[in-house]
Amino acid sequence: MNERQLEYFRKKLQAWKDSILAESKGTLAQLQTDSLREPDITDRASSETDWSIELRTRDRQRKLISKIDAALRRIEDGEYGYCEVTGEPISLGRLEARPIATMTVEAQERHERNEKVSRDE
Repeated sequence: MNERQLEYFRKKLQAWKDSILAESKGTLAQLQTDSLREPDITDRASSETDWSIELRTRDRQRKLISKIDAALRRIEDGEYGYCEVTGEPISLGRLEARPIATMTVEAQERHERNEKVSRDE
């Protein structure tokens, strides 16, 4: 992968991370201003369910940020775009679709098949 492509993915990953962080700040601000003390028990249950879903989403995004940071480190280390299993280059199409990918499609499929087999046993 050339420098221009690496820079493209670096910017894409950083923009993705910035977007997630901005959304989480918005959620935090909303949590601080909104009251979950709805007078009606049904409204309160609905609000709590909505916040629970929102907080689970933020938790998944927190985990995603660590994967984005790992991808940014791989760019700095010169390891980005190579499969961690086979060492082969990951296709640009796969990286465009999933910039945090660490395996080629083939290696990922093998990994998922092995995971399924071990779960079934």
